[in-house]
Amino acid sequence: MTSTQIVAPAGLKDVVVADTRTGDVRGSEGFYHFRQYSAVELARTRSFEDVCHLMLEGTLPSPHESAALQARLAAASELPAELVTVLPQIAAAGPDRASLARLRTAVSHLGAVEGFGPTYGADPDQIRADVLRLVATVPVIQAALHRLRAGLEPLPARPELGAAGSWLWMLTGKEPGPRETAAVSAYLTLTVDHGFSASTFAARVVTSAGSDVASAVGAAIGTFAGPLHGGAPDRALDALDDIGSADRARAWVRGKVAAGERIMGFGHAVYRTMDPRAALLRTIALDLGGPLADLAVRVETEVVEALAELKPGRELHTNVEFYAGVVMELCGIPREMFTPTFATARVVGWGAHILEQAGSSKIYRPAARYVGPPAPEPVPA
Repeated sequence: MTSTQIVAPAGLKDVVVADTRTGDVRGSEGFYHFRQYSAVELARTRSFEDVCHLMLEGTLPSPHESAALQARLAAASELPAELVTVLPQIAAAGPDRASLARLRTAVSHLGAVEGFGPTYGADPDQIRADVLRLVATVPVIQAALHRLRAGLEPLPARPELGAAGSWLWMLTGKEPGPRETAAVSAYLTLTVDHGFSASTFAARVVTSAGSDVASAVGAAIGTFAGPLHGGAPDRALDALDDIGSADRARAWVRGKVAAGERIMGFGHAVYRTMDPRAALLRTIALDLGGPLADLAVRVETEVVEALAELKPGRELHTNVEFYAGVVMELCGIPREMFTPTFATARVVGWGAHILEQAGSSKIYRPAARYVGPPAPEPVPA
């Protein structure tokens, strides 16, 4: 190691590696924002499409601008014939919960057949067009893969239903009610972006090399698939099923902690309070109503109190995955599509960061500290 190198903490915790205008997470306050606006307030008051405009164009749209963006996304949602031909083979691959691996493959194929070019030296309008192409097609691809795997015909997007309504339609083949549409729209908006997460960093690293938008999004999807990142909403609901009733929650937590297992749906790398996304989703779940929502609230209280006793000082509060699973279940989204729904929203945030990173010509090139045997040693004969 040279005298000019800086030894960073594990996971780059609290290390600032870039400037951004997309938003931030203030973990000690339990607050995060998109651009200059509270993300939770946006989820309560604005459509998912309006927030897409905010993230990709930098401003909340006028009604005319919002309609124009929706028209562009609708026009960009049709899949190329070359991709449609191979989707059945992609859909048949892997276990049920490998949805994001299948999406990653399809995005890579789309980028290849459409000739996505390098971001380095590219016209910013072309980069933005490539980002919009993926924002428009990722939900269509994911829904098509899901239905093909189930032996059903894929359904076209229904832009007139809005992003959330169209997503539910493409998955289920049923026009959703207004309550379900509003709930999913709020969830999508809440999860558009969340600071410099691992998948966002992956997208920016690829973009810093000047690579194409599809490669950057593919890298983000691969990172997002990890159970420590985006791959937890279904597992959190599995845990709720496993617990079964609130009076079993504390014993269940004690067993998991004794076994050294992670409690999905609780704790966060940044927040030291309840995840603000979880707070809004809890309200939405209770508005949707039913035994599952009631059980989730009771179990949440028991688990948080048990974790406080077993891990004092750790601040293990409810995170977004716990109530995300509940809301999606209540809205009829199949469990294997929980994390893909998360990805449908997050591709917008990845796109915003790709656009921002493409404006820099500096490649990410950190150093590693060598801790192996001293070098050089003689090479054995």
